[in-house]
Amino acid sequence: MFSPKKLLLATALAAATLSAAGTTWAKDLTIGLAVANLQADFFNQIKQSVEAEGKAKGIKVITVDAQGNSSTQVSQIEDLITRQIDVLIYIPAGATAAGVPVKAAKAAGIPVIAVDRNAPDAPGDTFIASDSVAGAKTLAEYVGKITDGKGRIAILQGQLGTTPENDRAKGFEEGLKAFPDLKVVAQQPAEWAQDKGFAVAQDLLQRDPNITVFFGRADAMALGAAQAVKVGNLDHKVVVVGFDGDVAGLKAVQSGVLNATMTQQTQKMGRLAVASAIDLKAGKDVPKEQLLPTVLTTKDNVAPFLQQHP
Repeated sequence: MFSPKKLLLATALAAATLSAAGTTWAKDLTIGLAVANLQADFFNQIKQSVEAEGKAKGIKVITVDAQGNSSTQVSQIEDLITRQIDVLIYIPAGATAAGVPVKAAKAAGIPVIAVDRNAPDAPGDTFIASDSVAGAKTLAEYVGKITDGKGRIAILQGQLGTTPENDRAKGFEEGLKAFPDLKVVAQQPAEWAQDKGFAVAQDLLQRDPNITVFFGRADAMALGAAQAVKVGNLDHKVVVVGFDGDVAGLKAVQSGVLNATMTQQTQKMGRLAVASAIDLKAGKDVPKEQLLPTVLTTKDNVAPFLQQHP
């Protein structure tokens, strides 16, 4: 298990290594950055990191925001291709039609770096993400520990079919195997959004007021669930956990609104994506999958992440 201090040190060292790489190929390089939805802090962190790293290396970065719409994203990437980008950094807006931009870019000879989500029918040249399976398993084990292995769990799902939703489902299920009296009694999509998380959690509590744990598969949904628990005037404590380590999520952990989250290395993802873009354009071998560890974050260790996000 990484500690926040060790993780931040490792991130700093990795950043220094990446900044020394690929200087020659960075010149005159144009990267197209297609982001799923910049309303989400998670994607904004990656965008900021890619743009900052690009600026440091003299790389032109053209950023487009699909605002959560797959068809919009397809059109945006078609436009990026006509603008003759050298490399595409791609965060799919959803599972629907996710492979279309990859196929279009590859047909134009443009390498594709998929971040956070990969298109199963047309994967990118490399895939950069958190190890969500391992992270969600760790989170389930934490929930089992603080609940003494007993309770009724409700899960707020993200976009069905997307990589993070699938992987977090798998990992959480694996982690719960050690706690047979901790049962998932409900799960429903809330599309990664806080307002939908609130509405879905309220509905689930009305149907089953004995829910004792909410797992929002993103911090935004967990915050919505926490709000629903607060206004529900329940006669028992409800554990609420999230995933991402968004700034709002980290602040909620610090204040006790959320019991825990899994902090992702969003800044490092951005830097790694730029380094991979340089290497791919230079014809170098890049691993097909580059998974980064997450950190179980509670009130006890949240402070360093609020000071500097990894």
